Parts: sequence; C-alpha cells; structure tokens
Amino acid sequence: MIRLRAAAAVAGLLLVALLTGCTGLPTSGPVVAGEAIDEEAGSVDFSFLPDDPPPGATPEQIVSGFLAAGSGPRDDWGTARQFLAPDFRSSWQPTARATIDLPGERVFSTAADGTVTVSVTPEASVDATGALSMTDGGSMPLSFSLIDVGGEWRISEAPDGVVLDRARFQAVFREYSVMYFDLSWSYLVPDRRWFPATNAATHITEALIDGEPSPWLAGAVATAFPSSLELATRAVPLEAGVAQVPLSQSALAIVPDTRDRMQAQLVASLQSAGILGAQMSVDGEPVAAQAVEIRPIRVDVRPVVLTDDAFGFLSGSEVEPIPGLSPAIAGLDPVAVQVAADRSLAAVRTAAGAVVRARSDGTFEVVDERPGLVDPTIDSEGYIWSVPAGTPSALTAAGPDGAVIPFADAWPGASQISTIEVSRDGTRIAALVRDGSRPALWMAGILRDDNGVPVGLGDRETVAALPGAGLDASWVDGSTIAVLAEDGGGEVVISQSVGGFGETIAAPADGESIAAANQPRAVRLLDRAGRLFDQKGETWASVAGGIRLLATQQGSPR
Repeated sequence: MIRLRAAAAVAGLLLVALLTGCTGLPTSGPVVAGEAIDEEAGSVDFSFLPDDPPPGATPEQIVSGFLAAGSGPRDDWGTARQFLAPDFRSSWQPTARATIDLPGERVFSTAADGTVTVSVTPEASVDATGALSMTDGGSMPLSFSLIDVGGEWRISEAPDGVVLDRARFQAVFREYSVMYFDLSWSYLVPDRRWFPATNAATHITEALIDGEPSPWLAGAVATAFPSSLELATRAVPLEAGVAQVPLSQSALAIVPDTRDRMQAQLVASLQSAGILGAQMSVDGEPVAAQAVEIRPIRVDVRPVVLTDDAFGFLSGSEVEPIPGLSPAIAGLDPVAVQVAADRSLAAVRTAAGAVVRARSDGTFEVVDERPGLVDPTIDSEGYIWSVPAGTPSALTAAGPDGAVIPFADAWPGASQISTIEVSRDGTRIAALVRDGSRPALWMAGILRDDNGVPVGLGDRETVAALPGAGLDASWVDGSTIAVLAEDGGGEVVISQSVGGFGETIAAPADGESIAAANQPRAVRLLDRAGRLFDQKGETWASVAGGIRLLATQQGSPR
C-alpha cells in the first residue's frame, strides 16, 4: 500500500475536527490580527510514502513492493533501496530511466531459482536527460534476481530506473522547459523535460549548463552557455525565490552579451518551475548579467477569418481588415491562409490548389503548383513550406527571393501527410502523417545556415500517436500544439505538449480546421457549414456563422 502525504491536508482535517467540536463561531466583534502565515509551511507538499519491505515477503512480493516504491523519490529513493541487497543498493540508478506503463497490465512470473520477471506495457519512457518519448506499444519484460539476506529475499539485480503508471509518474515527476535560443538569437525555444519535483532548480540548471538539447532539436537551436562552462557544485539553492547558480572560473572570461543571453535562458527555464529569477556567481561573487529582450510569439486573440464580404480580424460581427493584405488575399479565392508575424506576407492555398505568396502591397506570386498540396505554412524568415499529401518526402520551402529548396529526406516512413505547421519561432516543423496504417503527430527541427536559409531537417520525433486520421493542427504556444483528429465516429481536439502528454476533448461535429491562440484551451474550430466555435474549457460555444475560412497567425508585429 502507498500512502499519500499532504501536510496541508492533515492540517485541514484537524481544523475540521476543531470546528465541529465548537458550539459556534463568532459572527460579530472586532477584527483581530492573527499570526503571520509561513508561506513555506503553508504550501501543500504531496508525496507518496511507499511501504518498507514486509517481513517474510515472497520474491514476487518483494519485486512488487520495489516497483511500488519507485513513487517515493525522498532520500534518493531510500525506501526502494531497502528492497535491494546491500551490495546492490548504491549501484542502482533510479534516475537513469522512467518507464510509464499502463495500470493493471503488469504480469508477474517466478522461476524456480527465485528470478522474477515482470511484463509491463509501456506507453512512454523518460531517459536520464529528462526527455520523454512515446513508445510503439507491446509488452516489455523486466527481470529481477533475488538472494537471501538474513532470511529475507532482497533484489540483487534489477534494471536501472523506475516503473510508474501515468498518475504516479505525474505526481513524482514534473514537466519543465529547458530554454534554448533559435539560431538568430531572437526567440527562446522550450525543450520539455521531466524531472523529479524535488530539487527542480538543480535539475533544470544542470540540464541547461551541463547538458545538450534533445537529439531531434540538435542543430535547430543554440545555447549561450559555452561547452567549457560547468556548475561549480551539484546544488542550486533558492534564496527568497531566486536560484543561486554557482559557476566555474571560466565564467569570468565570458563577454557581457553572452552572459546576458545566458541569464535569459536561465530565468526563462527556471520560471517553468515557478522560480522567480537567477543569480549567477563565481566563488560566491555575483556575475553581472541582464537578460536580453526576447521576441514574443503571442498572436492576436481575435480570430482571422474570411467571410463573403471581407478577410481580417473578427471582432463581434464585424471583420477588421489587415491593411494591404486583406484585399490581396480576398482576391485569390483562398481556401487556407497563414499570416506572417509582421502581417506583410501570407501563405495562401487557392481553390485551384496552388500555393501563393500574398504581400501587403497587393502583389502575389505562385510558389507551388504541384497537385494535391496540403495547406502551406510560413516561417519566421518568410519561407513558405508546402508538400503534396501523397508524397511526404517532396517537402519544399520557397524563399522570399523565389528560390525553392527541396528536402528530399523529409518524413522517412510516412505514406501520407495531411498537415504541416512551422512553429512561430521558426525552429520546428510539425506534420500529421500516416506511418503505414498508423496516424501520428511527427516533428523535426529545422536546420538553417548563418543567413536563416533552411538547409535541412533534423531527426524526426514521434510526438504522439493519434486516435484517427489527423485533420488539422495549430501551434498554441512554444511548447503545445493543438490537433484536430478523427476518433471513431466523431472528432476530437488534442492539446499536445511537445515532449509530454496530450489532453483530449470532444470536438463539434464536422470540424474542418482549427486555429489556436496563446493558451491550450483557447482553440477556435470551423465546421463544414461555416460555423465558428470557441473552446470554453471542456465545451464549445458557437460564436459566428457564414465563415468561409479560418486563418492562422504566426505572431504579431513588434
């Protein structure tokens, strides 16, 4: 049995007991100041307290208890180590891997020599760097050897890492953002990682300073931290909510501009753990740094639509045109539009199937006329990406100068592609694909040269399996993408963390396209009848009719 500890919950139960024992509460009289509340003492500290090994337990009971104790990271998984033989306790590495398995699917078998094999069905795993990867399904055997220690069975060999169902995993581990720069040093790009909730500042800072980006992002992002720089100690304490980051002596030789970028990465990374700021130091002396200004990726909260009368921002029942761009787009007979961040350009797919670059000066040019093109997407450098649905490897990017760059190695293994979406920071491209009969959300980093020209894609990453065919996708923010997909006889919208899990809600019937704003539960959906819906938590509200097209935005003008 696993006990859930909550100091605040216990205090609440005591309070209820006291109140129910009173004859009443005063309803009049002067207000009297009480004692100040200790913010740390008042914080709710939920943690699992797994049981110690019971006397006389069988090998299977010992292994079962050991797996259950993976939910208790206190004292470096001290309880779990009690299930191990003394010679094995210090060599077992609980943070080497976390396997997230399906509850109720574990099958135990015990051999004559006492060896116990546990078959688990993983849905995801987290490696030693905190990066989460989805699995392809199927069972996985885990083998445990046991010996007799003083009349009790103890584990002498076991795989490194812990095995948890998703509920316990998300209680023990938390999702954080390790922030890197795009290659232009303009945007910050989140690389989502999962670390134990204890000592979050240390885990995040170690990953940023001593680690590297996730392999699929390698080459698409940059860090200001030199490879020669190290943390001076293995601990990052907090003082008044500010992380104290001790660095090695080489930090003293780093130029101010680089230090300022380092500070920006540190502060933004630690903010994902609710930490207020960061102070770098060398030998206890503060290192002066001021975080550089970061280009935002927020979009206008108003939907961008096409009606029979106009193209632009929908405000109530009126459509506010985008200067210069609206008339250029409306005249193209568009069926899909994505507007660039500065609103001087748009990527358009016309009713005739061509992909067009529309400009705010009223001019336009056709950039792709191949048959069967999916909706195009425009990146932060003005490149328009397009691909035929039946040929995922035929991905191209058309530059502002008219040059077309092919990516012949794009999406290996995909047989169909229905959607492509470049992130607003220009570092990643998402794709809804079919890998044989399996629909999935894939992603790859975009490799660029020193001039921002895309020159290739990094390794593709399977972000999520989909319940049915992917219909549309839209970036919510830097770390979340919304996906419209089929599910049985209906449709769903999935708010998918890139490097995490997704949240699924039912969608209105006959959904055709979606456009996300800046929050996971702020998605717009257009159905085939031209009705526009706003997501309201777990439900949808119809807000407009007569909409011919729902466009997406890649940011806002600076």
